[in-house]
Amino acid sequence: MPFLVVLVLNLVNTPGVRRAATGVGIAWTLVQLTWLLVPQTRFTALDSGILGIDFGSLFAVDGLSLVLLISASLVGLVTLISGLATVPDPKARFSFANLVLLILAGLNGLVMVRDLFSLYVYIEVVAVASFILISLDRDKLALEGAFKYLVLSASASMLMLLSIAAILLVSGSTSFVTVHSILQQVPHRGLVAAAMALFVVAAFIKGGLVPFHGWLPDAYSSAPLSVSVLLAGIVTKTAGVYTAMRIVTSVFGFTPMIRSLVLFIGTVSIIFGALAALNQKDFRRMLAYSSISQMGYIIVALGCGTFYGLAGALFHLFNHAVSKSQLFVNAAAVEQQTGSRDMTKLGGLASRMPVTGGTSVVALLSIAGIPPLAGFWSKLVIIIALWQSGHHNYALIAVVASTITLGYFLLLQRRMFFGKTPPELEGIREARTGLLVPAVLLSAVAIALGIAFPVAINWFVRLPSDILNMVAH
Repeated sequence: MPFLVVLVLNLVNTPGVRRAATGVGIAWTLVQLTWLLVPQTRFTALDSGILGIDFGSLFAVDGLSLVLLISASLVGLVTLISGLATVPDPKARFSFANLVLLILAGLNGLVMVRDLFSLYVYIEVVAVASFILISLDRDKLALEGAFKYLVLSASASMLMLLSIAAILLVSGSTSFVTVHSILQQVPHRGLVAAAMALFVVAAFIKGGLVPFHGWLPDAYSSAPLSVSVLLAGIVTKTAGVYTAMRIVTSVFGFTPMIRSLVLFIGTVSIIFGALAALNQKDFRRMLAYSSISQMGYIIVALGCGTFYGLAGALFHLFNHAVSKSQLFVNAAAVEQQTGSRDMTKLGGLASRMPVTGGTSVVALLSIAGIPPLAGFWSKLVIIIALWQSGHHNYALIAVVASTITLGYFLLLQRRMFFGKTPPELEGIREARTGLLVPAVLLSAVAIALGIAFPVAINWFVRLPSDILNMVAH
């Protein structure tokens, strides 16, 4: 459906349609989000087929897919709203709206498809549109960030194709169900192990996890303001982290090799991302390294291979999509109003940008795991899952890294919003409505989900029950 919206916008392509493109995109994301949240209307098209095509045999939606679909819709919505305030040129805004909708179409297909090669195709749809979005401003830094992303993403794509070729050679199929069944009894253990490792590593490159993270800080910090919201909020999580979660749970299973690899990469990412974030002066680069650390939490939780491990991974993925998108919206507001990303040149903005400063506190406390915000519960579930599965050292590392996370976020808040305002920033005012609405909306989600989580925990665990039960057994 997002792709159909893009086709209509470009086939009609009148001046009025070009001006209304962002509004049309916002309307569609609202429709998709409502559709996903109302069980009575959810996925009837997949069940009944469209135009005689049985889409139920090509796509399927389980709890893991549903969490990602909701996250993508919400982040897509706030990205388009923020674009109204950060992409002033009408021609650029038309291209921006089309590319965001194409990415949303790719994300929808990526999380619903049930075939390895089709999964790869949708990942490439998302990647190609992301390259263009990162370089939308056509300045030196944006082109450099897009080029780094292109090179490493192409390397990951090559590894994915090699893995798929090996799996096809062994199993004769690329269907999740068929491959999973055959890999349980196939004698080609060496080739299968190599294929597993290649695909997992490719997913980690797409997700920007250590040691494949080189492109991520540059892409996040050099992309246009609202594009960084989309990249950090959902693109890397879906193309990288979701892909790893999907192929491990639905295709390869939790072999000792996969579990060791996932736990190691996740832990290194947690530590490196947190320590690197401490040393940043550019607040967008600090948020980028923070994303590496938080994605490490999701990967470590996956490595538990248990019911609560995957539950914590799913919940933290959603929480991080919400709060990190919000922090990048806040960063866009500060950068647009002050013209600077250097935290040492800022200060005292809380009195001049109270909504931006207040919502920033909510997001950073949630990501750091402070109760009663949503991020506290997901980190708590992850730490409990690590402890119960016997990974006590990993649980302790997760706790220590959370204190480091709180430290660098408090440092960011103090440098930007507290203290004395530099003379050149005395006239700064609050950001535009297009940046305040997303910040308030995402803060409300983090607060509401955190307060309601003790009541909604049974519903949350039932949501991904099919995947979780499969992993548990």
